[in-house]
Amino acid sequence: MRRTLRIGEGQRALTGWFEVRFDEESARLLLVASDSLLPVLPVLIARVRAMFDLDADLGVIDGVQAPHFQAGVGIRVPGAANGFELAVRAVLGQQITVAAARTLAQRLVQRLGEPIATPWPELTHVFPSAEALVQASSDELGQLGIVRQRQQAIQAIATAVASGSLTLQPGEDPERTMAALRALPGIGDWTAQYIAMRALRWPDAFPAGDVALQSALGIARGSSAARSALAASQVWRPWRSYAVMRTWAGLARPQAVSTESSGDTDHDQVLK
Repeated sequence: MRRTLRIGEGQRALTGWFEVRFDEESARLLLVASDSLLPVLPVLIARVRAMFDLDADLGVIDGVQAPHFQAGVGIRVPGAANGFELAVRAVLGQQITVAAARTLAQRLVQRLGEPIATPWPELTHVFPSAEALVQASSDELGQLGIVRQRQQAIQAIATAVASGSLTLQPGEDPERTMAALRALPGIGDWTAQYIAMRALRWPDAFPAGDVALQSALGIARGSSAARSALAASQVWRPWRSYAVMRTWAGLARPQAVSTESSGDTDHDQVLK
């Protein structure tokens, strides 16, 4: 895996690139990073470990999950190299396919991302900073194919991150962060739970409005389905994020669909 990365926001931010590959002989992940990221090497290592969920105690987690799942032993919950980027990508993926969301993200990076030199010709930019997205005009975002509702959600997240009122990284209080996210336009519980799961590394996230999860719990669709799913999910605690991943991994088409209508727009959200 190769990618560019921004660590931090504002004038103190550092940008660079890194590569992670699996060494079969040692059964380890090997990390190579640009010199520009060496001042924050401990942070980078922690983020890579989180991306691959290397600190998960799968023996304990699988012990809780095994009675409820026939498959999925050893499934991990992927983290995020940058929580803000993950949040923006989650919003871009609302109500569209994976391919369409990826196209929007590529356009966004090309238009508003920071150019960077890397050893690979396909990696030319760093994902836009929160400040860059705050300053982007509605016309500029619209030209990229991002509809007005998504624009508002993205810029609301960007404004909160840029101001320091919202921090999307491991260690943040998940309930408080999700409440702050749900207070933003276009962000409902599905998106908030998804961000908490991956960016905050919360092992007990559970998007109760997800139809696949409701089906896995044997709950029929209806106005009370989310409440019923939330109650039934208690048997998976405190590792509900892993139950979510097992459920999604077991789908013929790995897609999580939300039927929430209380301000959330994640009716066709997918893992990135």
